[in-house]
Amino acid sequence: MKQKFKTAMTILIGIALCQTAAGTSLAADKTSKFRVYQDNQLLMEFYDQAKAKAYAAQFSDSHVELIGSRQWIWDNYPNYRLYQYDSSMPNWEFATLDAAKKEAANWGHASIRDLHTGGWVWNNYPHYRLYQGEATLDNWEFATLNEAKAEAAKWSRAHIIDLNTNEWVWDNIGDNEKSALRDGPKVYRVVQQNYTQDDWTFAYLEDAVNEALQWSHSSIVNTQSGETVYRNSTPYAVYQNQTELASFAGLNDAIAEAQKWAHASIVSDGRAIWNNTPYFAVYQHEDKIGEFAAIPQALNYAQQYSNSSIRTPDGISIWDNYRKLQYWGWNGVSDAGKIKDQTAHVIGLDVDSPSWFVLADSSGKLTDNSNVQAVQTLKQQGVAIHPLVSNQFDGALSSAFLANPAARQNFVKALVDRSSALGVDGINIDFESLNANSRANFTAFIKELADYAHQYELSVSVDLPRGSAAWNAKTAFDHEQLSGIVDYIVTMAYDQYYQGSTSPGSVSGLSWAEEGIQEFLAYGIPRDKLILGIPFYVREWKLQDDGKLVGSRAVYMKDVPALVAAKKPVMAWDEQFQQYRGEYTDGGYHYVFWLEDQATVEQRIALAKEYDLAG
Repeated sequence: MKQKFKTAMTILIGIALCQTAAGTSLAADKTSKFRVYQDNQLLMEFYDQAKAKAYAAQFSDSHVELIGSRQWIWDNYPNYRLYQYDSSMPNWEFATLDAAKKEAANWGHASIRDLHTGGWVWNNYPHYRLYQGEATLDNWEFATLNEAKAEAAKWSRAHIIDLNTNEWVWDNIGDNEKSALRDGPKVYRVVQQNYTQDDWTFAYLEDAVNEALQWSHSSIVNTQSGETVYRNSTPYAVYQNQTELASFAGLNDAIAEAQKWAHASIVSDGRAIWNNTPYFAVYQHEDKIGEFAAIPQALNYAQQYSNSSIRTPDGISIWDNYRKLQYWGWNGVSDAGKIKDQTAHVIGLDVDSPSWFVLADSSGKLTDNSNVQAVQTLKQQGVAIHPLVSNQFDGALSSAFLANPAARQNFVKALVDRSSALGVDGINIDFESLNANSRANFTAFIKELADYAHQYELSVSVDLPRGSAAWNAKTAFDHEQLSGIVDYIVTMAYDQYYQGSTSPGSVSGLSWAEEGIQEFLAYGIPRDKLILGIPFYVREWKLQDDGKLVGSRAVYMKDVPALVAAKKPVMAWDEQFQQYRGEYTDGGYHYVFWLEDQATVEQRIALAKEYDLAG
């Protein structure tokens, strides 16, 4: 990242679209092919499927998907969920029905829902209630009549009510005792809502129950105590959406009716204890556009729409394809006024990198050109700040510095302490012209910097030239090691033809930039760490009539329209670089350049999308 080209804002676009990249060498290709998510949060990338699955297995509600197609190849989402009434707990999710039943046995009024079919597959709601006279206990609820009878045998004058019909179905009261009770005072009155009749009074409770069963929504009141001792009610109401369809005394009857309707629910005592609404809802933005019983169907549908997500009834998003374009920019200056001018009219800028810090000497002294006013301005604009740190592009100076652990420690401490005091968000390292013998020392320096910076919650990014895998091992930059240390790696995908080139050519041909992406990914750099540098300049080459190269100059993109208007070059499409080539003659010299414009920037953005890069 040449310092003189950073005066123009280099915009890096962050995309979250997918397509698997092809590596440069099959044997050494470590291009990530799998992503591990917990719900919709990306955890890590892998090139090895087994390692991806093993990592994902450490987390609940996780899945592994193919980069590109976003097809799920593994997940550990639960198949069953346990409820008590209408409530559930985070740990009440299970892979198997047996495991769910084992936990459910500890709770009354429990149900188990199959998350892929809707409705219940098991419940222990009671069907019978035991009474001794008018009295009952909370735990005198039973799933079967035999269970109720077994408990009733312990008590005299007991009877059992079938909760599905409200009928008196069993008692251990003898005929003689029943006759005696019927001869007693008539204390049990049947009431239908607020209506009653004189002949609706009884001395024996069973007789009152049999009368009440003839009248819907009736109850029995003990006229001496004033207590309601029985209700012929229908506590289970079936709804479709917000409309009540019917109500039932028994839960089984209510479920049978509810299953006839889509979007049905059963409400009891104000609680929606059952529903058949599909568990996985697909949203586009905040609009629900589909519902599905299983994840594969939801995923297939959601992928047809942009800005879509899959959510559970709890509102948890387990997948989304939201597109957050992240823009990074380098100022190339430290002056607060110029930074303000550059960023004031930039829409959507996420990260700004002012040129504030420089390695001053081999002892690790820090030159600090930072500006508190610029920090305040950028924060007011909602822009994160990652100041650029350079090495004067001096190889000898850098080698001496990097070889000295004490100097590195001094520099790291001064840099991180100052950055933390400023309140910036990260640090961007742009050390260039390094000697190959500094490879291990540079990696050690970045590790020391990242370790200390992360203590202050500062991210670290490093700018690396677009190189070639064929000779990468001979450079100062160990891509694979660095990618495991820093938060971002910026690939400077420009200077294909640079100031020192012996022949003219494009600053960054599109196929050359794409090859660079493939090579960086092949080093094993995760896609969510890789940022693609876009050149916001062209190089104009000056040649003699015989074609001999005289020199070149950089022209910023913002100045190219004026150049075209003034010189009126002949423009022709260059298939090699996939750009327009401009040529004109002036003052006895021939000039040529390859155009960087909105169209070529959009093509570079398309590459970031295609390879699913971080920025």
